[in-house]
Amino acid sequence: MTTHVLADTRVLTGRSLTHVLRSPDTIITTAVTPIALMLLFVYVLGGAIDTGTDESYIDYMLPGILLITIASGIAYTAYRLFLDMQGGIVERFQSMPIARSSILWAHVLTSLVANMVSVTIVIAVALLMGFRTSASLGAWAAVAGILILFTLALTWLAVIAGLSAKTVDGASAFSYPLIFLPFISSAFVPTDTMPGPVAWFAENQPVTAIVDTLRALFADRPVGTDIWVALAWLLGILALAYALAIAADKRKLR
Repeated sequence: MTTHVLADTRVLTGRSLTHVLRSPDTIITTAVTPIALMLLFVYVLGGAIDTGTDESYIDYMLPGILLITIASGIAYTAYRLFLDMQGGIVERFQSMPIARSSILWAHVLTSLVANMVSVTIVIAVALLMGFRTSASLGAWAAVAGILILFTLALTWLAVIAGLSAKTVDGASAFSYPLIFLPFISSAFVPTDTMPGPVAWFAENQPVTAIVDTLRALFADRPVGTDIWVALAWLLGILALAYALAIAADKRKLR
């Protein structure tokens, strides 16, 4: 049974990736907004922002930009899944001896690949803009692991939206709050510069712990307890989103 599911997932993932390769503008579009934000903050606003550190502003802000890149990209997962549901292709798959879970996993793995490509493009542009890191190979592996977990957690949220939405706009609109969340965190300015209630929210929401962890890894500094807080948030969101997505998928079968 496991081999059957893996084989089905591989085939369906290949189908989804082919669609992405035939329409690479989705990856380009996902990368354009974060790159524009980098240009705006580094060359226009960055000089007026005091981060309280000696590092360059692009080094400070890049972790938040990477999270925005992923939050932008997962909207396409909800969009593609919604179109598959509305277009009848899922019903056609159901008439075949295909594992139901492989349909969802194909969209999730496609999202993971597409978003990692977008993240790579953004990092490459950041390097051209002056981003520098002393991260070791192990630190880079930790960065990749956290970004993958972040992508998986948000992608399963996108699956819920794709299964539950009534319109195309509704399928992708859920990502807007996720894109905005890094702006109310330590991604662009220190949280202690914010008003009291806003600072409290910024310090206790998941993005701040994730951003602080990525920033420490890039700078090759001790991550302290931030990494455990970040992992707790990511694994908790991933587990909850997965459970809700599977429940929503089962409701579609009724």
